[in-house]
Amino acid sequence: MPRSFASSSTALRTAIRSWAALIAAALIGWVVMVMPAAAQGNPAAESATRIAQAEVDVRGVDRALDAQVDDADRDALRKRAQAAQDATTQAVADLTEQLALVNARITGLGTVTPGEVEAPELRAQRKTLTALRSSIDAAIKRGRLAGVEAGQLVDEIDQGQAEQFSQKLSSKVPSPLSPAFWILVLDQAPRDLRRIGLFLQQGGEQVAQQWRGGVPWHAMLGFALAIILLGPVRLGAHRLAQRRLIAEAPPSRVRRSANTFWRVAVGTLCPLAAAFIFVQGLRWSGLLPQRWTGFLDGFVFASGVAGFTAAVTGAVLMRSQPSWRIAPIDDETASRLRPLSWGLTILTFATAMIASFEGAIGSSRSAVIATQATEALLHLLLIVATLVVLGQIRARRAATQEMTNAGVSAGLSIVTLLAWIAVGVAGLALIIGYIWFSWFVALMIGWTVLLGSALYLMLVAADDIATTIFVRDSKVGMTLTRALGIRGSMVDQFGLVLSGVVRLALILIALGMFLRPFGASGSPGAIFDQLANVADGIKVGNVWISPGTILQGLVVLFVGLGLVRLFMRWLEQRYLPATDLDGSGRNSISLVARYIGIALAVIWALASLGIGVERIALLLSALSVGIGFGLQAITQNFVSGLILLAERPIKIGDLIRVGTDEGDVKRISVRSTEIELADHSTLIVPNSELITKSVLNKTLSGPLGRVQIQFSVPIEEDADVVRKAVLDCFAAESAVLDDPAPKAFIDSIVDGRIHFNCFAHVESPRAAYGTRSAVLFALLSTLRDKGIEIGTVPQKMELVRQSGTSAAPTPPSPAEDETKMK
Repeated sequence: MPRSFASSSTALRTAIRSWAALIAAALIGWVVMVMPAAAQGNPAAESATRIAQAEVDVRGVDRALDAQVDDADRDALRKRAQAAQDATTQAVADLTEQLALVNARITGLGTVTPGEVEAPELRAQRKTLTALRSSIDAAIKRGRLAGVEAGQLVDEIDQGQAEQFSQKLSSKVPSPLSPAFWILVLDQAPRDLRRIGLFLQQGGEQVAQQWRGGVPWHAMLGFALAIILLGPVRLGAHRLAQRRLIAEAPPSRVRRSANTFWRVAVGTLCPLAAAFIFVQGLRWSGLLPQRWTGFLDGFVFASGVAGFTAAVTGAVLMRSQPSWRIAPIDDETASRLRPLSWGLTILTFATAMIASFEGAIGSSRSAVIATQATEALLHLLLIVATLVVLGQIRARRAATQEMTNAGVSAGLSIVTLLAWIAVGVAGLALIIGYIWFSWFVALMIGWTVLLGSALYLMLVAADDIATTIFVRDSKVGMTLTRALGIRGSMVDQFGLVLSGVVRLALILIALGMFLRPFGASGSPGAIFDQLANVADGIKVGNVWISPGTILQGLVVLFVGLGLVRLFMRWLEQRYLPATDLDGSGRNSISLVARYIGIALAVIWALASLGIGVERIALLLSALSVGIGFGLQAITQNFVSGLILLAERPIKIGDLIRVGTDEGDVKRISVRSTEIELADHSTLIVPNSELITKSVLNKTLSGPLGRVQIQFSVPIEEDADVVRKAVLDCFAAESAVLDDPAPKAFIDSIVDGRIHFNCFAHVESPRAAYGTRSAVLFALLSTLRDKGIEIGTVPQKMELVRQSGTSAAPTPPSPAEDETKMK
C-alpha cells in the first residue's frame, strides 16, 4: 500500500513534468529557429527532448515495479532506468554548455543604461535570449530531477535483488532427515508427475505427428553435424593447432598459452555449436512443441557450460600432454584429479538441465527444494572426494620428504582448510534445513574453482603475450626502438604495464561474474552490499555498527593489503628491474608505493565501514596537536625519510661517514637508516640526523676512491728516480686505475728534505685502504733496494752553558753523532 499510494500520488506530478518538458523543448526549438546563429543542429531542443523521453522511461519503470517482476524483467528494468539516468546526465551537460553560451551572449549585449531607450532590435534579441535562458535553466533542473529519480530506481532494484538474495540464504525448511520434509515432497509428487507426463506426452505427440508426415531430414542432419562437431572437428582442431604451433611459433611461453587458449575456445564452442545445431534441426523439422522452447534453450546453455567446464579443467590439468601444461601441477596430481573434473562437468550439465526442466514443467516448490538438496549433496561429496585426494597426495609427499615451495604449501593449506570449513558449514546447513544456503555454498565452491581456473589461464596468457611481444629483443620491440628512437627498457616497461592493466581488468571482470550465475548483481561494488544485508546492526550517530559490517571491513582491509602485496611483488620483481634505475631509486619508489598502498587500503576499509574521508580528515586534525608534541620526533624522522627518498643525497650502497663512524648504507626507511660498519655491525641512525647534521658521502659524486701517499727523502737524492719508483709501484698494483693516471708531486722542500705527495685512484673508496697498504709495502722495498732513505728527519743539537754565556760550538764526537734524540 505505501508504494502504491506513493506511485499514484506522484503519477500526476510526473505527467505534468513530462508535458512541461515537451512544451519546453518546443519553446527552445522555436527560439533557436528564430536565432539563425544558434540553429546549427538544434542541440538545446534535442537535449530537452531526451530529458522528456527519459522522464517517460522513468515513469514506466516506476509503474512496472509496482507489480511482481521476475529476475529477467528486473534486469531489463534496471537497464532501462540506467539508460535514462545516463541520457539525462548527457543532456544536462549539453544544456549547461548551451546555457553558458546564452549567458555569454547576454553579457555581450551589455546592461541597459537608465534613461536611455534601447534599440528595438537589441531589445527583441535580449528578450529572446532571456526566454531561452529561462527555458534551458528549467530543462536543466528537470533533467537533474529525472536523473535523481532514475538513480533512486536503480538503487531500489539493486536493493530488491540484495534483499531477495538474503531471503533465499536465510530461508529454512524441515530437515531432509525428518519425515516432514518427505511428506511435503510426496504430497506434491502426484501433481509433479502429471506435469511431467503432460510435458512428455505433448512432445511425443508432436514427434509422432511430424514423423508420419515424412522423414525429418533437418533433425537428422542436425544430429549428424552435432556428432561431427563433437568428434572429428574438435579433435582435429586440437591436433592442427599443436602442429602449427610447433612448426611456426617460437619455443616460448606464448606457444603454451596459445595452445591452452585454443583448447578452451574449441572445447567450449564445439559442444555449444553442436547443441545449437541439433536443437535448430529439431525446430526446423517441427518435431517438438512450442512448450519445449525453454527446455531446449536450457539444453544449449547447459551444453555450453559443460563444455567450458571440461575445457578449462582439461587445459589446467593437461593429463595426456604434460609438456604443454601451464599450471605448476605434477603428473600424479593431474591424473588423479582428471576423473573428478569430469564429475564436475557432469554435475554442471545435470544441474543446468534440471533447472531448465523444472522451469519448463512448472515444478512445485517442494520438488525444487528436494532437487536442490540432492544437487547440494552430490556437489559436497565431489568436493570431499577432491579434498581427500589432495590430502593423500600431500601426505605421501610429506612422508617421502619431497621439497616443495614453502609459500605455495602454506597457501594450499589455507585454501584446503577454508574448503573443509565451507563443506562442513554447507553440510550442517543441509541437515538443519537451510537447503538453498547449502546448495548455494556447494555450487559456489564449484563455480569458484571453475572461474579461478579460467582466470588463472587468462592471467598467464595475458602476461605471456604482453611480455613476449613488447620486449626489446622482439620484432615489435626492435621496430619501436628503431622507428621511434625509444630505449629498450621503455619497451620492456610498456609490456609489463600492459600486462598488469590487462590482468587487473580480467580480475575485475571475474569479480563481477563471481555471483552472477546465482541471481546476484554482477557489479563488483554490489557484492559486499549483498553480503552485508544478511546481518543487521545498530546505528551510533551516523555510522552503522554490526557484525556483518565489521566483518566486511576486515575482509576489505585484508583484500586491500593482499592487493598491495601483489602489486609490490609485481613492482619489485617485474617492473623495477626492467627500468634503468639503480638499487637506491628502486628502494625509494618501492617504499613510497608501499606506504601509499597501505594508506589506500586502510581508507578503503574505513569507507566500507561508513567512515568517509571527511571524517578521517577530522580525526587527523584532532590528532594534529598530539602529533605535533608527543610524536614530534617520529614525525620529524618520517618527514626526513621522505626528503631522503625524494632528494637522494644518500643512496643505498653509498660509503658515508657520520661523526666518527664510517660504513655502507644498507637500508633507508621512512624512520631510520641502517649503516653497516667495517666490523660488520649495524649502526641505526635517525633520518633527522642525516638531514640536520653534516654527513660525508664518499660516493655521491662518483664511485672512485683515492689513494694518497706522503713521504720525504733527503735533498741529496735524485727526485726523478724517486718519482719513477713511486709511479712504478702504482703501475704494478692491479687495483690502481690507469684513468685517472697516478700522479707524484713535490709538495715542499723543508729542513733539507724533499716532501712528496702522491695520488692514485681505485674503483671504490672501500678498496683505497688495502691498495694504499700494498703500494707502501712495494715502495719501501723498492727504495730500500735503491739505498734511498725515506721518512727520517735529522735534528741538530746545541750545547748551552748554565752561566748564560754561550760556548763556542764544538763538533760532535762520533759517539754523540750516533745518538738519537726525539
